[in-house]
Amino acid sequence: MLNKLIEGRDKKPIEITADGKGVRFDVYAEDDENVIYDVEMRNAKRDSLPKRIRYSQGMIDLNLIERGKQYNELNRSYVIYICGFNLFEGSKRHKYSFVNLCQEDPTIELGDETERIVLCSEGELDDVSEDMKVFLKYISQGVSGDRFTDALEREVKEARLHKKWRVEYMTLLEHYEMERKEGLNIGIIGAVAIMREDGKSDQEIVERLVRTYGLSEDEAGKFAAGDIQK
Repeated sequence: MLNKLIEGRDKKPIEITADGKGVRFDVYAEDDENVIYDVEMRNAKRDSLPKRIRYSQGMIDLNLIERGKQYNELNRSYVIYICGFNLFEGSKRHKYSFVNLCQEDPTIELGDETERIVLCSEGELDDVSEDMKVFLKYISQGVSGDRFTDALEREVKEARLHKKWRVEYMTLLEHYEMERKEGLNIGIIGAVAIMREDGKSDQEIVERLVRTYGLSEDEAGKFAAGDIQK
């Protein structure tokens, strides 16, 4: 069900530096009180989610503040991850909320106006509202159980069946993939040229390309031989 919801959403990309790792938010919104919400969905434990949450928060802040601005202009923000699994093994909560507290005195909050929330569809405790339980069940199983999830299901089905939307979406994906591949090829060709200048042999170049870019030996050989121009 998570894949259904993720498919086709408008994602907000943020690139801070040319050589830094960017981020593409699933849902990035700001309300009438200038509060920022980043909502992400994950259906499998593929990476270090706590570190990913930390990175998301950092990118939000870098995106919000401009050179010369004061730190107190940073918006209140919430990073919310909705997971189709339980992030913390042995725990059965639906909801985990985190704010920065003093280790020596947990009654003292840092007050940086950031909060990270992890919602887990596999929770078992009575720690969230019934509406939230129904929503999380819908997220993990695709089973609607109230007016909100019924409406959400209709919207999901309509979006998936909308032929024009699907064509536009796939065309956009193909365009991004073409640009990504072209940019990668240019980078690899540049790397080959530098290695040539350093006196590397064809075999050394192939081994470096396989190790650095994850290419097959056949693909790396084509770059080393100059068969791929762009």
